[in-house]
Amino acid sequence: MSGEDDRARVDAAIGERIRRRRVELGLTQEQLACRLGLSYQQIQKYERGTNSISASRLYALARRLDVAPGYFFADLDIPKDEGDDGGDGRLACEVARDYARVADADVRSAVAGLLRAVAERQR
Repeated sequence: MSGEDDRARVDAAIGERIRRRRVELGLTQEQLACRLGLSYQQIQKYERGTNSISASRLYALARRLDVAPGYFFADLDIPKDEGDDGGDGRLACEVARDYARVADADVRSAVAGLLRAVAERQR
């Protein structure tokens, strides 16, 4: 695999994490773009991995998304073939968005615990 392929996969993985966190927070691309002084098209390009993100821009994104910059790299494991995910990425975003809309902290905690327990049993 070439270095260019590696960079493209990393850009795509980071873009996916940006999108997931944005959805978790209930932000639109337009809202995030406004907070960063960018166009929503630029956010789209970042989320798709079309455009690479500079370190300073990634730092600004982390601040606006209320995460540490390391969030974008933690456990970064890029599969060799990132083809069709069968819709899992979209489903994960929908689940994250719905989770963020649950107002009761105890219910959110219970749901998170349930998901952790199910994931652990799958290992």
